[in-house]
Amino acid sequence: MYEGVVQDLIDELGHLPGIGPKSAQRIAFHLLAADPADIARLQDVLGKVREGVQFCEICGNVSEQQQCRICRDARRDTSLICVVEEPKDVLAVERTREFKGRYHVLGGALDPLSGIGPDQLRIRELLARLGAEQVTEVIIATDPNTEGEATATYLVRMLRDFPGLTVTRLASGLPMGGDLEFADELTLGRALSGRRAL
Repeated sequence: MYEGVVQDLIDELGHLPGIGPKSAQRIAFHLLAADPADIARLQDVLGKVREGVQFCEICGNVSEQQQCRICRDARRDTSLICVVEEPKDVLAVERTREFKGRYHVLGGALDPLSGIGPDQLRIRELLARLGAEQVTEVIIATDPNTEGEATATYLVRMLRDFPGLTVTRLASGLPMGGDLEFADELTLGRALSGRRAL
C-alpha cells in the first residue's frame, strides 16, 4: 500500500477492465515517470472522451458525428445487418474484412441476474430498422456465452415473423491451429453440428 494520491491512482486504474493490481501499479509508476507533456495529452484525451464521443443514431456504434462512418458509407450492403453486443465487437468483425453490410449494436446482452432485460438493450431500435429498411438477413453475432446465447435465442423469437427475413447465427467451433484433443466438449459439439460441405 502506498500513500495518498499514488494509491488513489492505483485504485482507480485497478477498476478498469482487464487491469489487475499489479498492472495498475505498473501503469501508475509509468505515469509518475512520464514526461509532463505526455501526461497533459492523456488528460486532454480523457476529458474529450466524454464530450466528443457519441453513439450513432442508426446502429449505436461509437461515432464523432450523428452517424458513424459505416452507416454513412454508401458502398455498404444495407440488406445485411450484423447484430453485436458492444462497439468493440464491430471492430472485431471489421478486422476480418469479410462482412460488407451494416451493424446494430445492442449495448450489452440479456442478463436477468444483473437486471439487464430487453428494455435495457437496443432491441426496439433494431425492430424499427427492420420495419423501415429493406433488410434481407440479420446475422446474430453475440458472444458464445450464457448471456450471448440467451440474447440470440430471444432475438430469433422476435425476428422469425418478419416476412422475407433470414436470421443466421455466427458459426462457432475450433480455432485455427488448435488441436482436437484440447477442445472442450461443447466447442467440439458445435463444430460437428455446424460442419459444412467442402
